[in-house]
Amino acid sequence: MEAMYHAAVPNPVSKKLGVRSGVGLVAANMIGAGVFLSAGFMAQDMAAGPILLAWVVGAVLALAGARAYAELARMVPRSGGEYRYLSALLHPSLGYLSGWASLLVGFSAPVAADALAAGGFARTVFPSMNPQWAGAGLVVILTTLHVVGLKTSARTQNALILLKVALLAGFVWVGLRYGATHWPAWRPPNDPGGFPAVPFVKSLFFIAFAFSGWNAAVYAAEEFDQPERTVPRAMMIGTILVAILYLVVNWIFVANLTPEQASVVFRYESDRVTLGHAVVETLRGPGWASAMSVVTVVVFASAMSAMIFVGPRVFQAMARDGYLPRLFAGEPGRPPVASILLQSALSLLFVFRQPLGDLISKVGAVLTLFSALTVLGLIRVWLHPRERARPSPLSVVAALVYVALAAYMLWFAFAGAVSVLPWLGVISAFALAAWAATRWARRGADAGA
Repeated sequence: MEAMYHAAVPNPVSKKLGVRSGVGLVAANMIGAGVFLSAGFMAQDMAAGPILLAWVVGAVLALAGARAYAELARMVPRSGGEYRYLSALLHPSLGYLSGWASLLVGFSAPVAADALAAGGFARTVFPSMNPQWAGAGLVVILTTLHVVGLKTSARTQNALILLKVALLAGFVWVGLRYGATHWPAWRPPNDPGGFPAVPFVKSLFFIAFAFSGWNAAVYAAEEFDQPERTVPRAMMIGTILVAILYLVVNWIFVANLTPEQASVVFRYESDRVTLGHAVVETLRGPGWASAMSVVTVVVFASAMSAMIFVGPRVFQAMARDGYLPRLFAGEPGRPPVASILLQSALSLLFVFRQPLGDLISKVGAVLTLFSALTVLGLIRVWLHPRERARPSPLSVVAALVYVALAAYMLWFAFAGAVSVLPWLGVISAFALAAWAATRWARRGADAGA
């Protein structure tokens, strides 16, 4: 990423991010382990056709979210993501609440989860390696590379993205070159007869999370050249490319694995195997399956690097607005070092805190809630444009589709885990109390001045 950070007043000589870097940032955030696991669970209840159709629907829904956010990026071309949009379009308290959710768990917990997963897959190659310490070491290394300087940060992120793309392209080549080309004839063991409506709808929840990350570019919008144009293009192009990759990868899975073979995903936590391992071992042998672990480590490391890059930009935006100490705003021409260190410190705490899976499911529900509220801000502007230009009809339709999906996901999360509600309540109460205290302190400072 050829970027240099600019302060509140843009530096005209700073080199900004372009569309290609934005696409890479979006893809790095989106592509994780989800696409290498989901079809294995789905194959127990759904045949190949419904599985692929579910991924098409998931792609449409991700594109709906990206299209709605693209309109938001044109209207508010500033860094900060949901914090910035909610503050500008609904109410500053909601933006502040979203920012604190990002600060506490929104990026730090997913970084920790990817770090633990990367350590686990590294252990399949090096059995004596401790997954926690390996994951923590990866956090420290990536953090160091991102705080040294923007040029080093950019080169690190670009190198990981290029390596990730190359390795995934190699996997696709193996699957298409040596795999089956005919339509699979297997049937799921839990075949309900007819179209599997209930499993199909439930699968969309997991597919939506596999597509999460399509909005990564909005968190660092001010670091892009002409953000009102570049950020929307990066989100849409990145989402389309990842959607195509996901469809090809899932075709390889359903064409080459039976439901029994795909059931290896049920041993993911203990054995660290994915459908990618199963396909490569079936087509090329055990040695290639070990190489797939290296691919998986790179996938996780690239996602971690992208989150370490974009997450601190939320804290930076809050510090600029006076809601966090000025230290976290960083310096012109430098990465927001204090914000990066804060997020990574929280990630390390989560790395050594077990279990993490329950926390991640709760984090997902919280972040889904804020993205839905953000999209509702677009609908509000359409209904009451006031001083802003009315959004395009296509973006409003996309917003309505995305809100409908988010409503279902939240209902699913809250119905399946009642503990999410008090957990969300605690975060909300803490953040809103902090917001009120900050407002009171700022008013007192203004009065004293």
